Amino acid sequence: MADQLFKHLKLFLAGFLLISFLASHAQEKGQLSGDLQFFGNLFLRDSAIGAFGFPQYEEQFVGSDVWLNLTYAYEGYEIGLRFDAFNNSNLRNPSGSFTGQGIGRWYIKKQLDRLHISAGYLYDQVGTGAIFRAYEQRPLFIDQALIGLRLRYNLTDDLQLKLLAGRQRNIFDIHESFIKVGNLDWFKYFENGLSVAPGIGVMNRTLSGDQMDNLVNILQGYVQEERFSPKFNVYALTAYNNLSFGGFNWYIEAAYKSEDSFFNPDLTRDLGNGEKVTGGRFVSDDGFFIYTSLGQSFGRFSVNLEYKRTENFELRTDPTLQQFDGLMNYFPPMSRQNTYQLTARYIPAFLFLGEQAFQGDLRYAPSRKLSFLLNFSHINDLEGVPLYREIFTQVNWKMSRTKQLIAGVQLQRYDRLRYEQEGEGFVETLIPYMDFLYKFDKRKSVRFEAQYMYTGADIFGFDFRDFGDWLYGLVEVGFAPHWIFTASSMYNINPFHIGADGEVQDQINYPSFGAVYINKGNRYGLRYVKQLEGVVCSGGICRLEPAFSGVRLEVNSTF
Repeated sequence: MADQLFKHLKLFLAGFLLISFLASHAQEKGQLSGDLQFFGNLFLRDSAIGAFGFPQYEEQFVGSDVWLNLTYAYEGYEIGLRFDAFNNSNLRNPSGSFTGQGIGRWYIKKQLDRLHISAGYLYDQVGTGAIFRAYEQRPLFIDQALIGLRLRYNLTDDLQLKLLAGRQRNIFDIHESFIKVGNLDWFKYFENGLSVAPGIGVMNRTLSGDQMDNLVNILQGYVQEERFSPKFNVYALTAYNNLSFGGFNWYIEAAYKSEDSFFNPDLTRDLGNGEKVTGGRFVSDDGFFIYTSLGQSFGRFSVNLEYKRTENFELRTDPTLQQFDGLMNYFPPMSRQNTYQLTARYIPAFLFLGEQAFQGDLRYAPSRKLSFLLNFSHINDLEGVPLYREIFTQVNWKMSRTKQLIAGVQLQRYDRLRYEQEGEGFVETLIPYMDFLYKFDKRKSVRFEAQYMYTGADIFGFDFRDFGDWLYGLVEVGFAPHWIFTASSMYNINPFHIGADGEVQDQINYPSFGAVYINKGNRYGLRYVKQLEGVVCSGGICRLEPAFSGVRLEVNSTF
């Protein structure tokens, strides 16, 4: 461990000295910049909410996550370096502890006339990301950079060819499989205001010998009828186009992947003695994906409609990996990305193996001071079984220069058993919410939030109440441009959750309060938090997190 740490520190210091040397010799022309993001947690044991039993609560008590970026740009060159450090972190595994540090990213870019060269840790995607997306989502500990080479060439002013090749990052290691990507994009604007942006993309992933051996060993434990011959290579193709004309916009994308191995958790497995067990097994099949969105603006009224269908379209660097590990593709989420505490409690993760969904967004603004929003989401599996329903309404009223009101109601039906593998099935919610902002003057303001979650509404014919009914309130006081103070409470006013003793748990309050200080490019936040167990999502990628109790320190700095 010490040798590995020393190796990473030497690489970081070498990169830092290189960037510093270049900056010192080209101060008039070059530019050195960077940013720091730090999260620190003090874990305070609280058995009443389930915040106990994990290493951080029993013996470690303090954890942290750090990302430090340095970027230098000079005469068409760009060099970047990022140092990552995790100490007793629950970010990788919310119920475990992870400690590690090293070079999280480095890259070099250079523009040569029509050719743009990039090498190192790269982020990119093709279309919506259905066949390939290398991206980062720090709240979920996702960093799926492609470590390799990218060549981007402008064939004409409107036509661009992009080629990528490399391997996917695996924390501080690298996945063994080799990925190749090709992408051709064209953009054309016509004098009548019509524009089109078609494109095609191809992807190939090749497993290593060790990865194939591991998969074959797993399949050898299956009965003969469930075995298959896995393939080293998977190929994927996508075609898409974005058409715009005036207030009209239409995007469509269709993709296909060749036969590949993947794990299907919904299948049963034959043990060979006449007994079958649940829990899933590996299968091999090809896959399909289609997505389209239509948007139209009619002055004060606008509408946007989306449709998506996926079938067996999970792409991984290694078929034996689970959760976020090794994911190579991404789909647009088909539910509204809510931000209020209670409206965002139940969020559906997108399903790679089988999902058919649509959502709509209707907006009407009769004046600059008043606007209305209606959003609905409808998600089924491929057999037509309902998985998620949502109706979301919102009114935004600018009452005056000093007062603004946001209010609405959300209705939900969420299959907790399918999305979280917990609970008894569907939970239904009815959530009215309100957000009021009052400005005393240009520098001082106060904001109030109030939300109420009623479960077991039996709106759609189900009655599973999960934790029961909730009341949430927040007060936020701002003193621009430096200070923000917040205090909130989430109270389980009508509990339904069954504890380990078989009894309904008592009413529990989850308070949170803290302060944020902002000064130029620096932001410092300190909060005391009690957080309920729940799902954390980012763009359709979700995971279940246990309850949290403690103090959180956050530092964000740009320089």
